[in-house]
Amino acid sequence: MTDLRVRERDFESFFAVPFAQYGDAQAYVSPFRSDLVRMLDGARNPVFEDPDDVTFFSVERAGRPVGRIVAHLHRASNRRYDLRRGSFGFFDCADDEPAARVLLAAASAWLAARGCDEIAGNFNLTAMQEMGVVIDGHERAPFTAQHHNPSWIPRLLEADGFEPFFPMTSWRLDLEAADADDLKGPRQQELLADPRLQLEPITRRRFRHAMEETWELLNASFDRNPLFVPLTREEFFFQAQQMLLVFDPRIAFLARYCGAPVGVIACIPDANPLLRATRSRLRPSTPLHFVRYRMSRTRASLVFGGVSPDMQNRGLGGVLLREAVRSMQAAGYRELGITWISDSNAPSLRQMEKIGARPHHRLSLYRRSLSAGADR
Repeated sequence: MTDLRVRERDFESFFAVPFAQYGDAQAYVSPFRSDLVRMLDGARNPVFEDPDDVTFFSVERAGRPVGRIVAHLHRASNRRYDLRRGSFGFFDCADDEPAARVLLAAASAWLAARGCDEIAGNFNLTAMQEMGVVIDGHERAPFTAQHHNPSWIPRLLEADGFEPFFPMTSWRLDLEAADADDLKGPRQQELLADPRLQLEPITRRRFRHAMEETWELLNASFDRNPLFVPLTREEFFFQAQQMLLVFDPRIAFLARYCGAPVGVIACIPDANPLLRATRSRLRPSTPLHFVRYRMSRTRASLVFGGVSPDMQNRGLGGVLLREAVRSMQAAGYRELGITWISDSNAPSLRQMEKIGARPHHRLSLYRRSLSAGADR
């Protein structure tokens, strides 16, 4: 391993890793360069309570980037679940066990020095963002907000003593074959006939106002979900503003009951084709790629949806998904990607079955004791 050189906080080396090692042969899509800069800046990203709660490493061999990893602390999650867990994210690496071991050791040492007794991931950067390690379906292109990695990444983790936990699945819906009325059962029919229920599109002009209402609604609706940590207002808007570049008001809806917001579903055009075309960078050709992308969008992503606790189990989730599916079909979208659903979330899994969605990627989180890592 003497030919391996570890760099900390060298963004150019970090950013270059997936392009150097995966190329076009892998389905991985990098976040836009400027978005990644913002995410990894502890002083700008409000998920971090201290600017020093995040760092990142890359490893090079003979000057060529071969791997990268982020190490970070999510203090709010540790308080909520009484943990001393440190997280890793953006673990991308060549099929190179020595390089992977060096990266995982660097992240582990950094987290252990901050009092953590466990390392777990991928968290890019929380459970409300891209999460997990793909263990099956590597050949399938991810949609926006779906994590992706090559097939050898689980093996590299397991070789370093990591074990899988918290299994989950991401989904794909063929919109050309889907029948939105499959979601229209007796409870949905009752709600749709109720004049107190109103569905309104989230327009660009009212985007920020709608997100203000959505922030509190999502925190309430997800409060009992495993791994969930309520988002601060600043954290929610930090993430939501990334939607605006590709936002399509035809496929995002807010539900009101007696005038109060009670449900939301936000689908956006899949931005991954644009990111691949631009190699995730702002270049002179980027505006042309953006125009082409806008003219040929056929894939969409369901990035979040939620129902207030007092309206849960009344069919509102099905009403919102039905409206979104009908609108995407009318707008010419052909595929819908759905972010991860845990194996323990029976209601959401039943909804995927009802609408005819198919598993897209099988994922799991991975963890290892930091004391075990020190013994290796």
